[in-house]
Amino acid sequence: MTAIIIIGPPGSGKGTQAKLLADKLNLFNFDTGSYLRSILYNPRFNNNREIQKERKINEDGKLNTPSWVLKVISQKIKKLSKLDQSVVFSGSPRTLFEAFGDKKHRGLMELLDKECGKNNIYIFVLDIAEQESIKRNSKRSLCSLCNATFLARYQNLKTCPFCGDKIIHRKDDNKNVILIRLKEYKERTRPILKELKKKKYKICRINGKPAPYQIHKKIMRQYA
Repeated sequence: MTAIIIIGPPGSGKGTQAKLLADKLNLFNFDTGSYLRSILYNPRFNNNREIQKERKINEDGKLNTPSWVLKVISQKIKKLSKLDQSVVFSGSPRTLFEAFGDKKHRGLMELLDKECGKNNIYIFVLDIAEQESIKRNSKRSLCSLCNATFLARYQNLKTCPFCGDKIIHRKDDNKNVILIRLKEYKERTRPILKELKKKKYKICRINGKPAPYQIHKKIMRQYA
């Protein structure tokens, strides 16, 4: 089992690169944001207090409670491991706790170490400027059913070209919320990179500004 982790600020193209890698390498595409939203907005959980609390946190632009996220992700990883299914993550881990856990909880990296081995874990960081992040996110929309994301050049889409469902604008994609999400990334996600480097994981930083196909080529060269 192999794991590829793509980290970057909001709008850096994590989801796009994960999809390209998943299609090319037959990986399970674990888009953490989409996976969590599929739970948070599932009508079955409208009366679940914990999930509704997490939904409000998500809509406010803040990162969900790390222990809840870790629990949800760990359950899915264990299922994939039983199938020997390699995976690409876009958006996990997002906090030090999610990555490394604590004395009572095993973090995502420890779980992946056990299931994949450290040599089979690849980490890519997509770097973009803050203004680029704001610009991209302000014009982003997504499918209400399959969670496919569309940037500015597709802003006139009314229905999803993949499944035919309605295109909507994310509640957390207004400028104020985007700034909160950027702050969360700087304060809670970036510190993970320092710890990963200390622990000798393979990390490759890539400029996230070029066209997606150019970024994909760079990732594939490093992965190979």
